[in-house]
Amino acid sequence: MQIPFYDLRRFHEEMRKPLENAYRRVLQSGCYIMGPELEAFEAEFADYCGVKNCVGVGNGLEALHLLLRAYGIGPGDEVIVPSHTFIATWLAVSHCGAKPVPVEPDTRTYNINPELIRNAITKRTRVIMPVHLYGQPADMDPINKLAAKHGLIVIEDAAQAQGAKYKGRRVGSLGHAAGTSFYPTKNLGALGDGGAVLTNDNRIAEKVRKLRNYGSVTKYKHELVGYNSRLDELQAAFLREKLKIQDKINKARAKKALEYTEKLVNPDLELPYVPSYSEPVWHLYVIRSKKRDKIKALLESQGILTMIHYPVPPHLQNCYKYTRRSLRTTEILSKQILSLPISPSLKEKEMNYICKILNNI
Repeated sequence: MQIPFYDLRRFHEEMRKPLENAYRRVLQSGCYIMGPELEAFEAEFADYCGVKNCVGVGNGLEALHLLLRAYGIGPGDEVIVPSHTFIATWLAVSHCGAKPVPVEPDTRTYNINPELIRNAITKRTRVIMPVHLYGQPADMDPINKLAAKHGLIVIEDAAQAQGAKYKGRRVGSLGHAAGTSFYPTKNLGALGDGGAVLTNDNRIAEKVRKLRNYGSVTKYKHELVGYNSRLDELQAAFLREKLKIQDKINKARAKKALEYTEKLVNPDLELPYVPSYSEPVWHLYVIRSKKRDKIKALLESQGILTMIHYPVPPHLQNCYKYTRRSLRTTEILSKQILSLPISPSLKEKEMNYICKILNNI
């Protein structure tokens, strides 16, 4: 049996009709950039996330970068980031000329550890940027409390967690603002690149709208030194169709995650931990084992493709040599974690096969 890590073609085949209808709408409209589909999606996604403003941009990295720019973050500033995350979180900070300051993860949730943030705050700290990793919300209450005490901005990286809830509230509405990604494999994914900024702050939203469009909201009148980072009409139309069934997709993922948790009984595997405050959306189902590499190789020999998120932490990448110090928890995780297939389209027989192989190791 051959099981891909994520079968986008199978998933999109199930949505063929609404996606084709969305394509026809855009084709026939004659408007392909900054038009009615984007305007409608921004309103619908803002409502879904429980915020006043959504601003569609080119991708998730640019969403975070433009947000930092909108808040005036630049050279000399420091931004606290998780040490265990995709490098885009760090890159957004570096693109502003600011310095990413890594903080180690909680050993159970793998999200940034709020208890360790305090010691990372300096006179130059301006922002705390928690990531809702793998679809699991970070513990936001202590982060927000600490930020309020020190007068810091909280920007959520919600790229992996569209629809997830923290104490009943959706991610993207838990800090001052948030950036998210619509990369095709995300829970809410486009058929190309895309991203968005979410915020209740009208001033910040307006500034991001200018920054994404050459620093302009009125053609040929440029108020800021801006960028070209726009979510196009076709991707917005596709996302509108997917958003209609987003909760259904997330429930399907949650069902797969529960099946894994119930069926995997191998004591060599550490399964995901879900705190009481969290309603995750299971962007990834991540197990942990000291025998990770052998398990991965064996699964692949049986036709089961897995992934490692992330094999080389940001602080060990060549582009961040200046941060190269011991981040022990992050480095251990990079050697032990393994992501299993958890597509909404994963079939029952495929899941049973994966669990059988893992239990017999």
